[in-house]
Amino acid sequence: MTWRGVIAEHRESLPVTDATPVVTLLEGGTPLIPAPAVSDIVRRDVFLKFEGMNPTGSFKDRGMTLAVSKAIEEGASAIACASTGNTSASAAAYAARAGIPCLVVLPAGKIAAGKLAQAFAHGATVVPIEGNFDDALEIVRSLASDLGVALVNSVNPYRIEAQKTAAFEVLDDLGHAPVVHALPVGNAGNITAYWRGYTERGAGPHMWGFQAAGSAPLVHGEIVENPETVATAIRIGNPASWDAAIIARDDSAGRIDAVTDEEILAAYALLSERVGVYCEPASAAGVAGIIKHADALPEGTIVCTITGHGLKDPDTATARIDLPATVPATIEAVAAAAELG
Repeated sequence: MTWRGVIAEHRESLPVTDATPVVTLLEGGTPLIPAPAVSDIVRRDVFLKFEGMNPTGSFKDRGMTLAVSKAIEEGASAIACASTGNTSASAAAYAARAGIPCLVVLPAGKIAAGKLAQAFAHGATVVPIEGNFDDALEIVRSLASDLGVALVNSVNPYRIEAQKTAAFEVLDDLGHAPVVHALPVGNAGNITAYWRGYTERGAGPHMWGFQAAGSAPLVHGEIVENPETVATAIRIGNPASWDAAIIARDDSAGRIDAVTDEEILAAYALLSERVGVYCEPASAAGVAGIIKHADALPEGTIVCTITGHGLKDPDTATARIDLPATVPATIEAVAAAAELG
């Protein structure tokens, strides 16, 4: 099968018409990968919905194709977003594809290098601010309104509509609904979107969302003024989709809990070293969560969304490297260093 992109594949389920100009990079169609090493730990069959295989390396592309397509249809001459990284990379790429400018407002010093590089590479205008993501979103919402440009953060309803298609793909690949679907929660648009997709297909897995312990407003029930976590993609203290995420949790009889940075990094290492899936730290939060709460998992298949590729955050990976000493360029020296034979 030739994949045609989210809008073409799921047109009947999306708010598009023949007049909608489709801006696509052939996003979606991401693999559902068995994770036997995780399955052994939690004693359930676990699959990874690896959204890091999207064109810019994260799940954001799935919603951005529709957000930008509808922005063009509605006459926008530019798009804008606040970002912890992945949204900026995706917005910049789709703006480049559409041939329109993209403004990115982001918290200075809080963005992983891989994501920031992408935004610049795709030609976005990047404005760092002295503040956090929530400050950036407040600013860009006002600017978008004043300047008449399209805001493409997850508060844009088209983003959520298109992101729900990931749930359709899980159902098609498994042939049934998982009993639990676990995923990271930052701005909370993704848990909202998956629940919408499942319910539109008459499915009802328990939605398990996990926030970083230093950035867990939904867990504590109050805004976190200065969120901190190694998982930069979910370093958000006041999620835009707060209410919808709580509805997804409650209506699915699910949970939203916190995992520590240590638990996130342990799951991150497990996925790379024993499953072969290289993700950014935030992406491992769902896996960390099902490991932490393995005794509470119901019987059945578990799906974890892996939201972004590991190359999004090279600093975390390189900080873990302890390069061994150089040896002479001989077979004997290399064999001795590798402890072969």
